[in-house]
Amino acid sequence: MYLTAYEEEMYDGEYGEAVEKSMKILVALGDIYGAERMVEISSAQISGVSYKTIGDAGLEYLEELSKDPSARVKVQSSLNPAGMDLDNWRELGFSREFADRQSRIIDAYMRMDVMNTCTCTPYLIGNIPTRGSHVAWSESSAVIYANSILGARTNREGGPSALAAAICGRTPAYGYHLDENRIANILVKVEDSLEGYEYGVLGYYVGKIVGDGVPSFRFRGQPSGDEFKSLGAALASSGAVALYYVEGLNPAVECEFEDRISVDSASLEDSMDELSTTNDKPDLICVGCPHCSLGEIRLLARYLRHRRLSCDFWVCTSHALKVAADRMGYSDLIVGSGGVMVSDTCMVVSPIEDLGFDVVGVDSAKAANYIPSMCGLDVVFDDWKNLVRL
Repeated sequence: MYLTAYEEEMYDGEYGEAVEKSMKILVALGDIYGAERMVEISSAQISGVSYKTIGDAGLEYLEELSKDPSARVKVQSSLNPAGMDLDNWRELGFSREFADRQSRIIDAYMRMDVMNTCTCTPYLIGNIPTRGSHVAWSESSAVIYANSILGARTNREGGPSALAAAICGRTPAYGYHLDENRIANILVKVEDSLEGYEYGVLGYYVGKIVGDGVPSFRFRGQPSGDEFKSLGAALASSGAVALYYVEGLNPAVECEFEDRISVDSASLEDSMDELSTTNDKPDLICVGCPHCSLGEIRLLARYLRHRRLSCDFWVCTSHALKVAADRMGYSDLIVGSGGVMVSDTCMVVSPIEDLGFDVVGVDSAKAANYIPSMCGLDVVFDDWKNLVRL
């Protein structure tokens, strides 16, 4: 791999041990994937945040790395969701032991100047890369949104490689950083109009078919930003899709269609059934996977006005948008109905299995796909309005 003089100096340890270690991680990664050079990045989004997922080994690695003065990120860097609400973990029932370890993880990242924003939707709170820019993002739903809707360029980084890229301000130029790997190769023609949670079902269905392909969608009508968020999250969780196109949305895209798929509402019925593991009534309903936008919170608040929920109800979002929802009065409406505004975490990476719940209701195909394996709980998948009515 070709390195610039500055990159060679980082590799040789002239800027500190943490920089040297990080550059060697990136060079090794580049060697594995045949990268010929590095590219400068404008931002990073780092996973490996929840104590539930990284455990004591991850905590020890981060604390040791953060002790080095050279372990400081060079670009705007934000965190993926943590394993708990950093402010209201007691009220939600998380243990002191878990909270202490989770807080140490956040502290280690903060010593490296990584913003403790703890969200899977950094593009909703200001980490918005420009079209064509290179970034190093790691959360699957954020990666696919950055590539597909924002037009940035990123591979699906692991937590350590995203952190290494943030510290060096570089990432290896392979995969979706290169033009030749961003060509649409599968046409997906959606025959019927969809709305809301149905885009998640579509993503789940198509992701299983295309694997790591690059689909181009032809829709009847234009999905909203929140519907693109739902579609991408499901594509990335049931398959390994990190980039898709939408006819009429993206600039002219080079296409080499190897296959064509036609999808209608009937095609999605089996996927709807697959996403639920039980018909039992949920004892916890969670929305916000990926994290809710302010628009989604507004719709929830207006619907729940003058209603009373029959089970626990979490609205998961970033801390920044929770503050905005507080100011707009949306939080009061949700709390008044019996719901809880939960920030910094979500139902997938928090230890909800230790909080006394057995069945979780979700309107996210991604969450429905992950909860049984990551939390060991049953899941009911449906539109959030239908879940509220159960």
